[in-house]
Amino acid sequence: MPTNAVRSAGALLLALGLLSLALSWWATPTQAKGDYIGVVKIDGAIDAISSRYLSRAIDKAEGDEAVLIVVELDTPGGRLDSTRDMVETILGSRSPVAVFVSPSGARAASAGTFITAAANFAVMAPATNIGAASPISGSGEDLTGTLGRKVLEDTLAFTRAISEKRDRNTEALEATVTRARAYSATEALEIDIIDFIATDREDLLAQVHGRTAETAAGPVVVNTEGVRVRDINMSLLERFLSVIADPNIAFLLISLGSIALFLEFLIPGFGPGIAGIIMLALAFVSFGVLPVNWVGVALILVSMVLFYLETEAPGIGVFGVGGLVSFVIGAFLLFGGFFGSSNPLDLTVDISLWLIIVMSIVMGSGALTVYWLLREGGSSDAFGAVDGGLVGAPAVAVSDLNPTGRVLVKDREFSATMEEGQRVRAGANVHVVAVYSGRTLKVSDAPLPIGRRARRPLVALAERLRRAFRR
Repeated sequence: MPTNAVRSAGALLLALGLLSLALSWWATPTQAKGDYIGVVKIDGAIDAISSRYLSRAIDKAEGDEAVLIVVELDTPGGRLDSTRDMVETILGSRSPVAVFVSPSGARAASAGTFITAAANFAVMAPATNIGAASPISGSGEDLTGTLGRKVLEDTLAFTRAISEKRDRNTEALEATVTRARAYSATEALEIDIIDFIATDREDLLAQVHGRTAETAAGPVVVNTEGVRVRDINMSLLERFLSVIADPNIAFLLISLGSIALFLEFLIPGFGPGIAGIIMLALAFVSFGVLPVNWVGVALILVSMVLFYLETEAPGIGVFGVGGLVSFVIGAFLLFGGFFGSSNPLDLTVDISLWLIIVMSIVMGSGALTVYWLLREGGSSDAFGAVDGGLVGAPAVAVSDLNPTGRVLVKDREFSATMEEGQRVRAGANVHVVAVYSGRTLKVSDAPLPIGRRARRPLVALAERLRRAFRR
């Protein structure tokens, strides 16, 4: 063979060798970097807080080049928008993600089905289940008509996109949507919805070791041998938001906050206004997470306006009754699904019936108490309600009581007398213990008996209410 031909053949073989080496280096999965495995725990309904938590945790793990991210999941389902965000976060992760439905007895229902299927490694513990992802309305009813068909088709397309991306059984996953099918861990493994069953976290890490995951950064071989495990917990803010994003707490916040503002308008300077503003602000923060019905919010706020109008026109009763009715209806509609979201994966959110009853009784009792206080000693004649208005009332000595003199009670001066031998100087605080004929009061500076002492704050509040409305 001519020398030039040999050289040409050698150069070609060298070029092919180098090209093969480059292609093999490019195609070979890179070993995951990092020195830990991040664990994220999601236990409860899928909502905006769950989505925020998962996104932050995966961003942190990616930045640290974690070997693996394990999402331990136990959920009854949740909001569609949050579910889509979480699926997008998992599919876009540059670190491998394993979703582990655990512990035994846990479930990945409804929204949890899509989150589990989107993982690089879908894993379930024994005695767990997955599925039942049929589209329903926010109030738990089947969707019908054009809207039902649109939502169903959209959910099926969502399911197919995930199953095709992760090479899962599309037909079986679609059955969870079209027929509300649910599967045990064993059944899910047999029909290729999940990758394997693990008894606990250690078993999962042992089984996933050496497997290849297709990530946003390319194929990665997972190495879990000897790698430490680190929990990526919720931040303080996320924990706080998860507490107030409870329908019962949100209802209490808007109710108590509205009452506090009502009292501030009723008795300026009394002090609850700041607390009311804070509680209302927290209530609206929780409404940003929950599927709230704004008609219910408006009715609760309108009820406070009606209660205030009742105090401006006492005796009519129409505003007070209207306020109570508005409050009760607003409570039932607050998360009732009317005019609410029609997202297929939104869970029904309810307020405890007992809480509504208790708060309605509190509101009704409060309205009656204010009604009574406004009339307690409310006659222009201070003696129009002698026992209820004066006995036990606080007084200030206008002159020295030695033992007779004059005192100021409820913005009016009266002749007063004390027990023989008692003396107080002008400006001293006393209280009324009896009313004599001739518009003379008997007063004392001795501590009130327990029964009377408990009544003094109510009398003082009644006086402040009367002064506020007389202005």
